[in-house]
Amino acid sequence: MLANIPVDLRRCQVLGLVGTTFLAAGGESAGALPARELLTPASPRAALGLVGAYFGVVLLIAAWLLLGRQVRSPDRRPGTRELTAVLVVWSIPLLLAPPLFSRDVYSYLAQGAMADAHMDVYAHGPALLGGPLADEVAPMWRDTGAPYGPVFLGLASVLAKVSRGELPAGLLGLRLVALLGVAVMAAVLPRLARHSGADPAAALWLGALNPLVLLHLVAGAHNDAVMLGLLGLGLVAALGRWPILGAVLVTLAALVKAPAILGLAAIVVLRVRAGDRPAKAVLTAVVSAAATTVAATAVAGTGYGWIGALNTPVSSGNWALTSLLGRATRALLERFGSDLAPLAVPFWHALGIVTAVAVIGHTWLRLRPRPVYALGLSLATLAALGPAIRPWYALWGLFLIAAAAPSASVRHRVAAVTGVLALATLPSGGPADTGQLVLAVSGGVLALVVLVQAHQTAQAPATGHTA
Repeated sequence: MLANIPVDLRRCQVLGLVGTTFLAAGGESAGALPARELLTPASPRAALGLVGAYFGVVLLIAAWLLLGRQVRSPDRRPGTRELTAVLVVWSIPLLLAPPLFSRDVYSYLAQGAMADAHMDVYAHGPALLGGPLADEVAPMWRDTGAPYGPVFLGLASVLAKVSRGELPAGLLGLRLVALLGVAVMAAVLPRLARHSGADPAAALWLGALNPLVLLHLVAGAHNDAVMLGLLGLGLVAALGRWPILGAVLVTLAALVKAPAILGLAAIVVLRVRAGDRPAKAVLTAVVSAAATTVAATAVAGTGYGWIGALNTPVSSGNWALTSLLGRATRALLERFGSDLAPLAVPFWHALGIVTAVAVIGHTWLRLRPRPVYALGLSLATLAALGPAIRPWYALWGLFLIAAAAPSASVRHRVAAVTGVLALATLPSGGPADTGQLVLAVSGGVLALVVLVQAHQTAQAPATGHTA
């Protein structure tokens, strides 16, 4: 159906805008609302909001796919400026929408308030803070220490101080920070693509206008936007012959979320390719990273508890591959009465990490001449084989794969994964029951009906003229 719809940039822009508008409107009753505004899933308003939100998500995905067709077209291909304008337009309805697809943003605020109050955010969960902010945190995380680095917690602390604990101001501040991260991502993608021999417009389409970016980095305000923005900026700095600045920026990204530390490998390879001796490149990266870590941790005042926080437990129902295999193995062992049952999940998690390390090592050996692409695949491997996964974790690798994908077929496969993951989470961020699944599917089917009707309407004049 999509292949036959006549498209132009304006039509894609409008269709995506309608999608994010419905998503924002649906989120007003079905999103990750503050506790005092939460509705029961069975209430008519929540049900209507869920249908509307998924209606909007499917329209957004359709607009993005049609835009991708426009990017691939040899005629009237949009440039990077035009695509950036589309990203801005699609994002506008989400700016003042409630948090969507996750309640993590409330944890950010509570942890920022704890850091501002000089509490140990790594030894204690938001329950120690108490009060309205702690009440907004999902119950399973209220007694869990922060898994984030000092750079992000320092930033969250500043926002907590500026917003004075007021929820609307804090949420808006975090969303603006996430938007800044997305803006940096969009700015660096064309530069990374040109270096990698890829199409800048295609990279921007896949890496920044991706529905996962809009749903989880803009609407969900996840700190992954800050991590990816700093990571991309660091790579660009290294390309511009500023290796120390590149290593500093990549380290700052890792002090938001740890996976970005893999970016130092790309910095080293880029410098070796530029003519530096390997020993010098490694030493420069290590010293720069160490100095940045010490300075950032001192400024944030959070201490080095973030190192131990890397072992923050994952939720028992997490659907990461290794968690699924671990739970299945545990159930089987329990059925046979084995004493090894409690070790099943830890075993699979450890095996996943070992396998990820092996795959990442092989990736760098094979793709060393293409460090940006190797880094993207490495981050994707870490997300896929790690002990926890969320839809937005896919953006770790997708962002750089978009910038350096060697062929259109790679981009097509990544786009297909994106479409599936964009539908994987409810706007409330909570688990889905049967009734909610029915409502979500109904919203998506309704969007498909509208798209088919629009296609038929657009084709009707041409058919009549031919007759």
